[in-house]
Amino acid sequence: MTSPAGRGNRAVASERYLVGFDTRDLPRYSTDILVVGGGVAGLSAALAAAKSMNVLVLHKDVPALSNTSWAQGGIAAAVAPDDDPDAHADDTLRTGCGLCDTELVREIAAAAPTAVRQLADSGARFDRAADGATFALGREGGHGAARILHAGDTTGAECSRTLITRVREHARISEKENAYVIDLITADAGVGGTDMNGCVGALVQGPSGRYAVFARAVVLATGGAGQLFRETSNVPGATGDGIAAAYRAGVSLRDMEFVQFHPTTLYLAGVERVLVTEAVRGDGALLIDNHGDRFLKDVHPDAELAPRDIVSRALLAHLARPGVFGIFLDMRHWPKGHVAGRFPGLARTCAHYGLDPERDPIPVRPAAHYTIGGVRCDHDGATDLPGLFACGEAACSGLHGANRLASNSLLEGLVLGPRVGAAAARAAAVRGRFLGDVCAPAIGRRRGSADFADLRRSLISRMWRSAGVTRDAEDLGVTAAAIAEWRGFMGGVVLEDRSGFEVANLLLLGGLMVAAATAREESRGTHDRKDYPERDDARFLGSFCWRRGAPARFVGIDRTGGGADGILSRRATPKQHG
Repeated sequence: MTSPAGRGNRAVASERYLVGFDTRDLPRYSTDILVVGGGVAGLSAALAAAKSMNVLVLHKDVPALSNTSWAQGGIAAAVAPDDDPDAHADDTLRTGCGLCDTELVREIAAAAPTAVRQLADSGARFDRAADGATFALGREGGHGAARILHAGDTTGAECSRTLITRVREHARISEKENAYVIDLITADAGVGGTDMNGCVGALVQGPSGRYAVFARAVVLATGGAGQLFRETSNVPGATGDGIAAAYRAGVSLRDMEFVQFHPTTLYLAGVERVLVTEAVRGDGALLIDNHGDRFLKDVHPDAELAPRDIVSRALLAHLARPGVFGIFLDMRHWPKGHVAGRFPGLARTCAHYGLDPERDPIPVRPAAHYTIGGVRCDHDGATDLPGLFACGEAACSGLHGANRLASNSLLEGLVLGPRVGAAAARAAAVRGRFLGDVCAPAIGRRRGSADFADLRRSLISRMWRSAGVTRDAEDLGVTAAAIAEWRGFMGGVVLEDRSGFEVANLLLLGGLMVAAATAREESRGTHDRKDYPERDDARFLGSFCWRRGAPARFVGIDRTGGGADGILSRRATPKQHG
């Protein structure tokens, strides 16, 4: 990263930013590659880009407050002698319910064994089998084999530790923590004397005020929007900031209706939801109700190891039955000491709240866990805005389709992060440096305060009730109207800090999510419509795409091979939806 640059030519941007600014009046920094986000995808992208370029990584908070660091379960990879990447790919496609990009799925599954071994060679301390040489492997829902590498129940934190160590040892990579990206900065060729076009950097709020970072290419790896829902397993900063900023910059979003709800988070009154990893069920924990009934046996042949969408819906449906007031994870049949040895994080959490898994069933409920939709991109992370790339949970690459297979998220970042970083470096090599300035006129908002915390609580409660695990047109319509009213109110309030920016982003993405859920009149994967309970390939085999200032469009998929859910190509002419 260089020191603040001087003034250059001025390019006037349209009023599409959260705040007005003029980069001539801000501290200005420049780098070759700007990576926004410090989870597994962002850090992997930074390391790949740094092979030829200088890189700046911006962390919204600190690395320990990313969804990567909070990830418990593990990384899926077919490394066992009796397993096969094709079987991993087939499980992924089956879980994705017809909307996966088959080519990408098979590429990632094939690359997974090498990727995890390289991470282990870099210092990641995965659990080992009794021989000390081979990986200890667990099984999770939707997988036909034990193929989950883990580091206790803190696999994400171990991945983060390994990657951040490598990043901080790299001479070409710099970092800034507590750097909140308000918006992506874009420029139009020919305006202000510049020949650059597309994304040229980011407007950032730091501890000492705002500044601009200009870059030849920007990699968006900001994570998802799990904080849109009252019940969530996500870190507090998962407010969809990068996805919302990309949308304001004119980038297409895709599959916004698909949000994965994890079946098991610790459910205690007055206690923040804590994920209970699926690996617990993979090791044999049972789901029971307050009568001791193991009800999932009657729902799916795989019972506790059915795909997450099926288990989440089954839990809520069972809770609605007369006399059922609780769902519990039962580990009481395990050998003494197994919980503490295999899942030390869970053991500590339970002890903190006075629970003993060897004696007590653990109360659980579903919660929002993973944003499947996001920034539309190709296999190299390129978006439809020149200079902008996306990876990880912020992106919609096509890997997950309508439902993510367990432990494929860390894998996606680990495999696609380096690919995206390398692609951004190639683009940066030919784009050159932006030497102008950008001015965004202040939006006509009145000075005034708003209770952002109250507005946020109202939004997430509404989203949980109407756009959560199950949905219908009536509830979605009520929520769409409420969000429109709240956004109208927010349009008159000056936004000055993170609390306001986050609420604005959540309202934007909540509105898009509700619109997408309304448009998809079927049930598929994580998207469950009570009023349209069946999957409808004739009308909805494809993706809704959303772009600022344009009508939504539906991009259909031709399924001409590859099995029941195989996908080979997209239709050349998309259907139009207003």
